[in-house]
Amino acid sequence: MSIETLSWVGGVTDGFLRIIDQTLLPLELCAIDCRNVESVWEAIKRLRVRGAPAIGIAAAYGMVIGVQNTGVNLFERRFYDVAQYLSSSRPTAVNLFWAIDRMKSRFESVWSSSVSGGSGDVLRVLDELFSEARKIHEEDRAICRAIGEYGQAIIKNGDTFITHCNAGGLATADYGTALAVFFRAAELGKRIMVYADETRPLLQGARLTAWELMQRDINVTLICDSMAAMLMGQGKIDGVIVGADRIAANGDTANKIGTYGLAVSAYVHGIPFYVAAPVSTFDLALADGGGIPIEERDADEICCGFGKRTAPEGVAVYNPAFDVTPAKYINGIITERGIITPVNKENIKF
Repeated sequence: MSIETLSWVGGVTDGFLRIIDQTLLPLELCAIDCRNVESVWEAIKRLRVRGAPAIGIAAAYGMVIGVQNTGVNLFERRFYDVAQYLSSSRPTAVNLFWAIDRMKSRFESVWSSSVSGGSGDVLRVLDELFSEARKIHEEDRAICRAIGEYGQAIIKNGDTFITHCNAGGLATADYGTALAVFFRAAELGKRIMVYADETRPLLQGARLTAWELMQRDINVTLICDSMAAMLMGQGKIDGVIVGADRIAANGDTANKIGTYGLAVSAYVHGIPFYVAAPVSTFDLALADGGGIPIEERDADEICCGFGKRTAPEGVAVYNPAFDVTPAKYINGIITERGIITPVNKENIKF
């Protein structure tokens, strides 16, 4: 089945963002409506919507929601306040800032020509902003399909892959990034098997990736994160494909915590390791992964996962949400423009 992670409901001036609440999956498939910018911020912060491309799309629509019903005298200030507010929701996924910057560029290209003598056509500006958000949304659909098409070429009939976290339709507008490769391979009749890391501490692999693959009748087996190296040592794995939240100019890649260890294991065992991500996930202003900001999340995600305490009261906790995989461990980066290999700053040029 095709999952519509995000959708816009209604018109430009009175519409709102509807998203699947991913914190409830796989037990409940439930949509929530974001009718103000605070609810969009909360959905991003609390992982109700997650995955770098989906976060960017949600933020773009959030920019529209944030300035609905704002008068001309306050419109410009309100717009930039909303942009700053949404930028504070999560620090690592570069698509969030990329989408907000696109919305800023669109605003700046039309605002000055729309306002004259203290009055302006605010509705026209709002229409332009909505058009840009819709464009970001639709572009991501096409990007996901292109990533799937390029990526399926690395998969042979009968292959077995591991993936980590969730980079499927739930993380994007339509088809996914890493999972798009599996989806397209299966559509072409290739018989594949996928091991899904559970992805501690929030279990995105167990709750989301396993669920998505099962929805498409792809052979999936769930494993604990710590089991991946053993499977590689047993010769059961042909490759690894993961998504990304930010990629530096040299190819160093930030993804969900645990990805770095998976990449090192693959390298030791001579197993190809691929990253699947759109061009918008590259941050060419960063020379390498040392400059990627790493989000640290609440200790309760580890100590009280899903409402049950599993650690002593008062124990110190370190909970980074992401790690950075050095480019030397990555065999290729699958983008909507093709596969970058070898992964180095000379080949990463857009």
